[in-house]
Amino acid sequence: MSMLLEVVDRGNLSAASRSLKIPLPTLSRKITDLETLLGTKLLTRTTRKIALTDAGTTYVDAARRILEQVEEAERQASGEFAIPKGELVITAPVQFGRLYVLPVVTDFLATFPAINVRLMLADRTIDLVDEHVDMAVRIGNLPDSAMVATRVGTVRRVVCGSPAFFAGRGVPKEPADLLGLPCISVEILTPAAGWQFQKPGAKAIEVPIRPRLSVTTTEAAAEAAIRGAGITRLLYYQVAGAVAAGALKLVLEDFEPEPAPIHLVHLARGQMPLKMRHFLDFAAPRLRAGVAALQSSPR
Repeated sequence: MSMLLEVVDRGNLSAASRSLKIPLPTLSRKITDLETLLGTKLLTRTTRKIALTDAGTTYVDAARRILEQVEEAERQASGEFAIPKGELVITAPVQFGRLYVLPVVTDFLATFPAINVRLMLADRTIDLVDEHVDMAVRIGNLPDSAMVATRVGTVRRVVCGSPAFFAGRGVPKEPADLLGLPCISVEILTPAAGWQFQKPGAKAIEVPIRPRLSVTTTEAAAEAAIRGAGITRLLYYQVAGAVAAGALKLVLEDFEPEPAPIHLVHLARGQMPLKMRHFLDFAAPRLRAGVAALQSSPR
């Protein structure tokens, strides 16, 4: 069942073979054996992808429920619901994870010696099911999903540049003033061709941006702005240190859009293992305090 689900989730036998670390012929034979046992075809296979038959769709739905029950029974048997122990897998954006999540995790480890943590820091959205992640920090509006979210605060979206840059180019007073200035964009944060702004009580506007420099990390964008390459738009925690040190200056603060929400999210399931419950109870108030302190920084 688990092999079949991996094939379905990965979309083809080759990807599932790599994920499961099973030779492709072995995986193919196992699926064929399952179809023989059931007396029906579950998959329609081509060279590039697979598709479920009607019987396969019904069987896969049932298999997911059965395997979830098996997983929960294994956690029960191992004592995860009675004693906080085992490995906890957590993911967070790189810079936020380093500044805010890692200190919480190290304190958590000192408090719960029977729990180990694998902290995955990445600026891409990691799929909790595919990568077997227990809990994630998400920044931004959440799509509708089966995940349970605990809000821990918000963070401002700010525009900034170096004081020397503004001394030479002038300080923008309106979002439209950005049209004549070199901008620095972060590819993962700016899929659209513009930056959004919103004055209180007014309609949101989008200013088209033509980056003079495009980078792949937020830290590189902040460093380039400090060096005077242009103006950048980031989340406040990503530049708070540089702003406090006077290396960057915030502009267009009256036009900032709604702050981005920050949540701890996990998959909806029956009874939550104690390792997850304890981490949620431990981390949420500490993250709220850290984010609140950031929000209280002077504008």
